[in-house]
Amino acid sequence: MLPRLLNHLIWADERTAQSLASLPAPDAELTKAYAHILGAEATWLARINGEPPVAPWPELDTAGCAALAAKNHTAFRALIAGMTTDALARQISYSRSDGPTFTNTVEEILHQLVLHGMYHRGQVARGVRQGGGTPLPTDFIVFVRGGG
Repeated sequence: MLPRLLNHLIWADERTAQSLASLPAPDAELTKAYAHILGAEATWLARINGEPPVAPWPELDTAGCAALAAKNHTAFRALIAGMTTDALARQISYSRSDGPTFTNTVEEILHQLVLHGMYHRGQVARGVRQGGGTPLPTDFIVFVRGGG
C-alpha cells in the first residue's frame, strides 16, 4: 500500500501545482504553502538518504517549486523501486532544527510525508478557490479511480 500512497503523493503534488496555475494572479502565501509541502518532502528524503538537512520552508517561486517537485518525485520513485521490508524497517536518527533528536523507521517517515502533504494540499485548495481559481481534487479515491 505504501508505494501506492507515494504514487498518489506525486500525482497530488502535480495537481496542486496545476491548481495554483489556475489562479488569475500568483498568490505568494499559497505558493509558500506549496513550497513547504515540497520542502518537507525534501527534508525527510535528505534524512532517509543521509544527506545534509534542507529547509522545510524554502523560499521558492513557481519555477523553484517545479524543480524541487521534480527532484523529490525522482527520489520517491527510487524509494518505491527499492522498497523491501528491510528497507522500510531501517531506523533513521535525525535532529529537528530546534535540537531534539528522534529515531523513526523509513516506513513511519514515509507515512508522515503522505499525511503531511494531504493536510497542506487541502489548505492550498481552499485558498485557490477563495482566490478565484479552480482547485483540482487531490483525494486518494480520485487517484485510484483514474485521476479524475
